[in-house]
Amino acid sequence: MADPWWRTGPQDVHRLEDRISSLYAERCHIDRDDNAIVLVNKARIIHVPAAWLAVLLVGPGSRITHPAVTLLADSGTAVCWVGEQGVRLYATGTSTARGSQLQLRQAWLVTRPKERVAVARRMYDMRFPGEDTTGLTLQQLRGREGTRIRRLYSQHAQRTGVPWTKRDYKPGDAFAAGDDVNRLLSAANSALYGICHAAITGLGASPALGFVHTGNALSFVLDIADLYKAEFTIPLAFDLTAQGLTLERDARTALRDAIVRGKLLPRVVADIKRLLVPEETDLVDEDLGALWDDGDTVVSSGRNWSATDHLDIIPETPEPSERPDPDDTTSGEPAP
Repeated sequence: MADPWWRTGPQDVHRLEDRISSLYAERCHIDRDDNAIVLVNKARIIHVPAAWLAVLLVGPGSRITHPAVTLLADSGTAVCWVGEQGVRLYATGTSTARGSQLQLRQAWLVTRPKERVAVARRMYDMRFPGEDTTGLTLQQLRGREGTRIRRLYSQHAQRTGVPWTKRDYKPGDAFAAGDDVNRLLSAANSALYGICHAAITGLGASPALGFVHTGNALSFVLDIADLYKAEFTIPLAFDLTAQGLTLERDARTALRDAIVRGKLLPRVVADIKRLLVPEETDLVDEDLGALWDDGDTVVSSGRNWSATDHLDIIPETPEPSERPDPDDTTSGEPAP
């Protein structure tokens, strides 16, 4: 079987949680110089090591060469083509993920009501540290979340002296809506969505299969981003408004610095794994390159199955929750 179309394996690239979260580039030429991407405009030339970058956000007025895209793909760096001010996502490229095990696990969880509710409840629990949410319904948890966010807005308005009335958001043109603090909130949240999107796709999960949000191609991105808004984007928007820094670029660069200080990217990776993967279970990101068969088996690909002597069947790895307990001997069979 021929080598896969990417040329690097998981051992050849830096772990996602160790990388620089994101880099936004607009109105420049993006090329390659050895193992670095090069950003060129009339003012200066910047070299960026591709393997240390989690996601490159390509903004308007930019052009990128084929060698640069090849390097980014080889390095497992996600490439996102975004709109003016980085608010809208138009297209994405490849990521560090090689297999589909985590996405299959996510699909298994989101299509079973009991498991989906359990994941959604864990997400709400992460937003209420130190609070007991046992016995609350999802409707009650949503109500408590709404109350908590309104209280946060009021607290930060009082802390910074910035007037606050309500959250004002215009879909499709988020940065143009509302007063300064509302526009900065929209800009910072958009940047946070991009970072969460890069982490989700980089791990091999699906951005569309959400547990709290649903029906959107970025539902899981919204789920994950909501875990960090109270800590990052909400206080940042009020602080910038109080300082008179009301440009979209101010929000993006300030959030980038806050993410570095707070080491958010490793937290996002760990939280996604904690939500989707049971404790003490390791879902290996591996390109199986197989074909699905009847029952719980898959067969190898890259061969002509018209011959009857190809009988090598690869047992499918069961879901973590369905795996037998090696210490359980109630069935009468000896433990392996």
